[in-house]
Amino acid sequence: MNRVMKKTISNVCALKIPRKYFCTEGVKVGGSAIGEASNEHEKKQTISKIIPQYDIAIVGGGMVGMALACFLASMPMTKQLNVAIVDSNPALSSGLHIKKEDPPDPRVSTVTPASISFLRGSDMHCHTRMKRSRSRKVEVACESSYQGDFGGVVVANPRRFEWCDHRFERQLQWWLRRRMTSVAAVMVVVTVWDYTGLGYARYHARDVNKDYLGCVAENKVLHNALLSCVKDSDFKTTIYPLRLSSMTLNTSSMSVVEENTKSVEPPSAQGHGAKLQLSDGSSLYAKLVVGADGGKSHVRELAGIKTTGWNYSQNAIICTVEHASENVCAWQRFLPTGPIALLPMGDKFSNIVWTMSPAESNSRKSTTEEEFLKDVNYALDYGYGPRPTSGLLGTRDMFSWFKMDATISTNEFFEIPPKVIKLASERMVFPLTLRHANSYASKRVVLIGDAAHTVHPLAGQGVNLGFGDAFSLSRIIAEGIALGTDIGEVNLLKKYETERRSANIMMMAILDGFQKAYSVDFGPFNILRAAAFHGANCISPLKKGIISYASGEHRLPIFL
Repeated sequence: MNRVMKKTISNVCALKIPRKYFCTEGVKVGGSAIGEASNEHEKKQTISKIIPQYDIAIVGGGMVGMALACFLASMPMTKQLNVAIVDSNPALSSGLHIKKEDPPDPRVSTVTPASISFLRGSDMHCHTRMKRSRSRKVEVACESSYQGDFGGVVVANPRRFEWCDHRFERQLQWWLRRRMTSVAAVMVVVTVWDYTGLGYARYHARDVNKDYLGCVAENKVLHNALLSCVKDSDFKTTIYPLRLSSMTLNTSSMSVVEENTKSVEPPSAQGHGAKLQLSDGSSLYAKLVVGADGGKSHVRELAGIKTTGWNYSQNAIICTVEHASENVCAWQRFLPTGPIALLPMGDKFSNIVWTMSPAESNSRKSTTEEEFLKDVNYALDYGYGPRPTSGLLGTRDMFSWFKMDATISTNEFFEIPPKVIKLASERMVFPLTLRHANSYASKRVVLIGDAAHTVHPLAGQGVNLGFGDAFSLSRIIAEGIALGTDIGEVNLLKKYETERRSANIMMMAILDGFQKAYSVDFGPFNILRAAAFHGANCISPLKKGIISYASGEHRLPIFL
């Protein structure tokens, strides 16, 4: 009898769940709803008995969640992990087909040099200058007429600009080449001013001896580049195109579904983890659950993590617009109702991010294209107040003692933003909030990206904070594995929280302060704001510090 029982148990343990490959052997689509038609009854019986185990379950396969998977795949200590990605977005399983004739998507991200550096290191560690290619070119907005073509991307001052020859950038460039009407724009110049016309600041990449201040690209292009990076790697990733229904922490039993699944954890960590129930009734176990599921994070809610924050009583309306000529600069004007930003997207396209009251946003979303374009040009140029002048109350003389170290952009005069002539996409509206999780980590659960913090979009820092979270967490996990620590232990995860919390709170406080400071229309206060603009424009150390902080090179705002 004992022999029969042992043989039966051995046969059950040898069973494997058949899975359909997603694209490569490294990335698979999981879940009972995705199985092949043959032997369906046998699969259901197997799934009902055996629950798959993973080292990490990433809930949320957006840009930040996928970036975490890329970072884990690139590190020697973490690339052997077995990872599940849970996200109901059909693009993860079927792929997003971008057509050449499609209009540019209004959902874009401004990626800072620090984030670009993180993504460069997500695959190959050697940085090489890519060969020139004239056959397939992506036009990139730049101010200088001196251009060069590197890896199919035209950039300013190619003598200093280098692409890292790694999988993410190759995939990003490939997707950009597919989009003849939508390209990524390298930001070289940023101009900021307010509606009073009393002051402005102009930031140039050459002020800090850089060739760019960041780039602007469609979210779906970035997302597909990251997804392709994961698919093309040998990283063991299973994608579940489902929603998370419930989560049980500190489960005492876990069953292994694949005999080839290797555990990175020491024996003492076996038998402990979180159980995730998915929307189709299936389940999976994970030693660590990463909540990358956005501002309304279900993982955060199930983990019982509270948030602190408020609603701004403002909405942002976003869209893509077209100019008569190429826009080569990023512009931001602070208006009484909120800032409006004009971001270059390459060619003759720009992206609009306009903050206003909910009533105004609903009205402008439904108005005619002609009326909307008239409002946009009014807000970007002559509306609400005069254009800025080159000096205010002698402020240029006031800061003349910094003249010997003046930056290149200090003596550049204010330029008028290019006129918008056409609406190139639909208008989308979303509410603005500030939220911060009271804790980033608990036993078996950790939050990254918008699940941990949401910020005002006035500086385009949201996705960059998320990339910083993902990079930091991947490094902490690698350190834990090297020391033989359980990756779900709260003491290890708190190291990530300690590293990221202060930087995130500081950025949130600065952005919230800007939002509130420019919501006040009071004579003496307007003069002080103008003086601050001129100080930021004329005082070289201050300007360089602001650029370095906004670029992500400094974790804290050390401006002087």
